[in-house]
Amino acid sequence: MKLKLKQLALAAATMVAFVTGALAQEYPGKPVKIIVGYVPGGGPDFVARSLGQKLTEILGQPFVVENRPGAGATTATAQVAKMPADGYTLLLGETGQLVIAPSIYKKLAYDPVKDFTPISLVGTSSGMLLVSNSKSSIKTIHDLLREAKANPGKVDYGSSGIGTIHHIAMEVFRTDAGLNVTHIPYKGSGQSITSVLAGEVPLLITSVPAAASHIQAGSLNLLAVSSPNRMAAYPDTPSLSEIVKDYDYLSEMGLLAPAGLPADVLAKLSKAIKQAAESQDLLDAFKKNHYILKYTTPAEYAENIQRNLKKYERAVRIAKVPVND
Repeated sequence: MKLKLKQLALAAATMVAFVTGALAQEYPGKPVKIIVGYVPGGGPDFVARSLGQKLTEILGQPFVVENRPGAGATTATAQVAKMPADGYTLLLGETGQLVIAPSIYKKLAYDPVKDFTPISLVGTSSGMLLVSNSKSSIKTIHDLLREAKANPGKVDYGSSGIGTIHHIAMEVFRTDAGLNVTHIPYKGSGQSITSVLAGEVPLLITSVPAAASHIQAGSLNLLAVSSPNRMAAYPDTPSLSEIVKDYDYLSEMGLLAPAGLPADVLAKLSKAIKQAAESQDLLDAFKKNHYILKYTTPAEYAENIQRNLKKYERAVRIAKVPVND
């Protein structure tokens, strides 16, 4: 009898292992949701939908984007943190919700390190420092440095709002470059661009997608970019790192899952994203929309998040962003 029980137990264990292995091999066996904490039509939405379409082609199941805007994407992020770690609910995480929010919310409902499994960095976008071509005598970054130092406190700059990456990035540059310029917050990039074009504010920091058409039309003059190196699309425009050593403030977007994602599912997603990042049509789509397509290993993305948490903790402190309860 004991021998028979042992044989049955062994058979059951073998069956469980077989079924578990089969399920892992079959992932994804149903549609996968990519949650975006912003409205449709914005940068994170574009990145998620473009990547989702390519992952659908590669893995054979729909990767469907679901927009859940609110509270700077922190609401959606907290929701995903509580979802099952089975690979069927993923998060398109962006700089604001992952590495800035922890420094400006005392009671954030998630921990970006403990509550998530990083899968891969997916895309980046530089910030841009701009002036109006027709209403400003400032033509280069060095003109701006001279003007700001000659008239401390009298040069204003607009951003998309307090606590945004653009506001924080400019405050770090202002501090580290020894400039006395004044922040004028707006409700989004559209308002700040309109204000600069009207001559109400001389200087603006915003994203490449928001500014590119105005640069092409000649209405905005690009002084510098916030990426660590010059952008291929604007090779004659300096990076702010040429003024402030090691300056690097990009908007970054990546794919994450709830903590505890099975290793085999993580490996399959990682391999598929690498394949997607090597596809010419996705590269072209990102380039057309002014994003740089990226792929990192899960370990590299985890290190990126840890590094940026420390960097933005300092940056938020420099920018004197109010801490919310």
